[in-house]
Amino acid sequence: MNSETSSLRVHDWIPATGHALRHAGIHFDAVRIEGALGEQVAYDLMQYTDFRAGPIVREATGGRYLYFLLPPQTADSYTWPVGARALSRRAGNLAYVGVPALDGFTWPLDWRSRPTSEVPYVEGDLLHEATERAVR
Repeated sequence: MNSETSSLRVHDWIPATGHALRHAGIHFDAVRIEGALGEQVAYDLMQYTDFRAGPIVREATGGRYLYFLLPPQTADSYTWPVGARALSRRAGNLAYVGVPALDGFTWPLDWRSRPTSEVPYVEGDLLHEATERAVR
């Protein structure tokens, strides 16, 4: 790993190479939104935050989900509209999210928006608002 990549690796749960499964609710909560709806929400968040939305993982296969990573124990604070699903550590819920490395071959996952030291997570209120607007 080069020093530039090392300095960008904001969280220790981001793998150095490839991708890895991480348990939602421990390092982060996630909100999973499928396909076109997820892309619309991501686009709106990126526009609103001047392209500093925080970590959004995009899946290139299957449902083409986008995973918006929030601080741990926050996703369940919201009532998500149909099409968005909170992944957390609530009772009886075990969910894993694939997290890509910041560089190199990570297919079928990539970063739609990377975490930064200034924006280590997606802001829950903004995500909830963007999701509500997108489903109307």
